[in-house]
Amino acid sequence: MTDRFRNYDVLAKHGTPSWDAITQRVIDERLALSVPAGVLEPLQLATLEALVARICPDPPGRARTTTVAMVVHRIAGEEGDGARHHRLPPFAQCWRQGLDAIEEEAKLRFAAPFSALGGEQADEVLRAVEHGDTKAQRWAKLPARLFWTWRIIPDLVSAHWSQPSLWSAMGFGGPASPRGYVRTGTNRRDPWEAVAEGEPYKGVPRHRAG
Repeated sequence: MTDRFRNYDVLAKHGTPSWDAITQRVIDERLALSVPAGVLEPLQLATLEALVARICPDPPGRARTTTVAMVVHRIAGEEGDGARHHRLPPFAQCWRQGLDAIEEEAKLRFAAPFSALGGEQADEVLRAVEHGDTKAQRWAKLPARLFWTWRIIPDLVSAHWSQPSLWSAMGFGGPASPRGYVRTGTNRRDPWEAVAEGEPYKGVPRHRAG
């Protein structure tokens, strides 16, 4: 991903009217998250870390995310979505079974752990999961395509794009409370919002002619 906002850091809003005390606390807690011990087996954790790195890599030159930690905390707390597909087990069980199945799939195809695979090999495993074209016996109790669409993509993407370093990389200002976003129309920007490199407008609202 090309970083068009290399000089923008959303964390500079800490202590400004953009972020109230509650917002600052939530973001601070998110940034301080670490992976809790004992929730996943070491091999499951290594598989999850490799999965996140392949699907949701951290932006180059930005602070490391806590995406993996967020997912593991959800597994530890059985923090599902309030509903699940009838063919999938509960949240934590689903993730543990899925990680074990990915690991078995990698070993069947390449005789190596998923975390040790190169990019093309890892992508072959993930495409097989996405399309349900799998070989591992563990998928018999966990439909691969459902695990992909109900757990892998929504859980990883939602955790990853809630990270301030991702907000900075795409020029998003994050929450704006109590200040709020004012200029929300097409081609308009509040003066305190990020400016992309090469953008002719520097710190002023953009307006369509007329």
